[in-house]
Amino acid sequence: MSAIVVVVGEGLLADFVCGELSDHYKVVRQIDFGAGVPSAAKLVLVVHDEWHSSVYPHAEAVLQQAGIPWLRGFVSFDEGMIGPLVRPGTPGCSQCADNRRFIAGHDPKEMLELLDALLMPGKMSRNVSTSRTGLWQVAHLLVAETQRVMQGSRAHSEEHMYMINLNTLKSSLHFFLPDPLCPVCGLLPEDSSTAARISLEPRPKISAESYRSRSEDDLKEILVKDYLDSRTGLFNAKILDLVSPFSAVSVNLPSFTTGDEVTGGRSHSYAESEFTAILEGLERSCGLAAHGKRTMINDSFNHLADQALYPVNVGLYSNDQYAQPDFPFEPFDPDQRIDWVWGYSFLQERPILVPETLAYYSSSNGGGFVQEGSNGCALGGSLEEAIFYGILEVVERDSFLMTWYAKLPIPCLNPYSANDKELQLMVERLREVAEYDVHLFNMTMENGIPSIWALAKSQNPRKTNLICAAGAHLDPVRAAKSAIHELAGMMVIFNEKFDVGREELLQMFHDPFLVQQMEDHAMLYSLPEAEERLQFLLDKERPLRTFDEEFKPIVSQPDLTDNLRDMIQVFRRLNLDVIVVDQTSQEALRNGLYCIKVLIPGMLPMTFGHHLTRLTGLERVFRIPVELGYTKHPLTIEQLNVHPHPFL
Repeated sequence: MSAIVVVVGEGLLADFVCGELSDHYKVVRQIDFGAGVPSAAKLVLVVHDEWHSSVYPHAEAVLQQAGIPWLRGFVSFDEGMIGPLVRPGTPGCSQCADNRRFIAGHDPKEMLELLDALLMPGKMSRNVSTSRTGLWQVAHLLVAETQRVMQGSRAHSEEHMYMINLNTLKSSLHFFLPDPLCPVCGLLPEDSSTAARISLEPRPKISAESYRSRSEDDLKEILVKDYLDSRTGLFNAKILDLVSPFSAVSVNLPSFTTGDEVTGGRSHSYAESEFTAILEGLERSCGLAAHGKRTMINDSFNHLADQALYPVNVGLYSNDQYAQPDFPFEPFDPDQRIDWVWGYSFLQERPILVPETLAYYSSSNGGGFVQEGSNGCALGGSLEEAIFYGILEVVERDSFLMTWYAKLPIPCLNPYSANDKELQLMVERLREVAEYDVHLFNMTMENGIPSIWALAKSQNPRKTNLICAAGAHLDPVRAAKSAIHELAGMMVIFNEKFDVGREELLQMFHDPFLVQQMEDHAMLYSLPEAEERLQFLLDKERPLRTFDEEFKPIVSQPDLTDNLRDMIQVFRRLNLDVIVVDQTSQEALRNGLYCIKVLIPGMLPMTFGHHLTRLTGLERVFRIPVELGYTKHPLTIEQLNVHPHPFL
């Protein structure tokens, strides 16, 4: 009976808990923290019949300083809530749990009431119909958790919350991730040049055919457990697409600030697609804002020029664009103070400062000199793997835009010449099931990294007419499959939207500046009227080329880092820098996952919204067509394609 448990709070739930615990421990009952807590306390329970938004931050402050673990129990609407067990100095506190619960919550009424309680500290009334039986159930679980803690066992509520339906008494346990931005327990390191330095390490491939350094089987179970939960998860919903030609799964990344983000995985099995969707969502989460380090530098380019990336080199808007009425961005001013983050330059072999607006794509919303998207963002099972795929994405989008702007008559490929059964079946399935003919084109640029443009042409006049996608990989067959998966993922939703949106699309066809959103670009080419804009690809007079004719044999390497070094060396020979910004969040690093942003100044960035086309400072678009033999003279700005691109 010598062990002390402090119960802070009042109401029936606190009464029940005190009554049950008093047979086993010395219980000290307090209404609030006004008198502090006994230093001999082994555990503090904060228990109320309502959710008190102002009590928990106070409890964090008092008990973190006292070094005493604590656990809360309360009622919210028709649910009892228990947890988390908070251990001072350990990430994952009550504020983290509430933040995850608020963001993941589905019920708009509940979320509004919770937000009101946050804005107007006080208490949120318990449903008057809540039964004593329900409260007893919550009390018994609280007592059981207390006994685990006092006996030195791991409590179920560590990094978890119990949620108990007070009508049915059904209980569930929900994991939540510590919030790296939490003002109570967040421990973000400072961004620094030292931490930005990259030394590539060997990363043996998991098999001779793979381009991954970590097995998917090691991650699949962990990813679902740690990231997907309808009540407290980083992702709060999973949707299986049972209509698309291939297995597709989407997960929802909820956010109060940027709005919900839906990311998808596409493969030939739903389990693999779910895994891929979560990875895509993690990549999106890391890229939206700095969740892995604190930005430390705010200064002008002119003060930092000797150690900073010159933003013009990544492509800006023209003076005419900046001068447009209501244009959302301002011209780059080298004397204006902006936020900078550290990246690493492989060409210069040193850390380099990068404007934060180029490193995290939500940071450019509502100001700055340019809007940056997810260009070059990639997630991997190692830093090297992430950089490898980040480069491939930059290459894919650059190749697509180069082909589009210069209207290059790139070679048309015979998909059957790849001698790959899976690729053949994918093409045939889209033709027979989805009623689309697939055309593949080799859009590889001067870097020699195989890049494929995939175009789906509808056999049915009632469906979306044309859909375009792209892929890049050292293995051209993998690049083709990736692009075809992208095509398949768009077909159903585009066909659903085509009929209802035809009139709006016709307006976009005649006025390209009405193309404002990402989806507008691809949907525009649903129209049969827009097919003429792709005749530079669809010219039927050109012969089909084989994969062997167009691509060099693949040189197998057992270590992924060797492939990565070879790619970096290619860009070095072209005098193109590969700059890497580590975007890895603590949520991703928890499971040994890394997220990066690759910038290759000079290559074309994918943009959405025709008015936001970025070409100023990017002279490659004029000279590469000559170097590749497509034109006899360098192009001029007037010769570039004036229509919105069809990429999604």
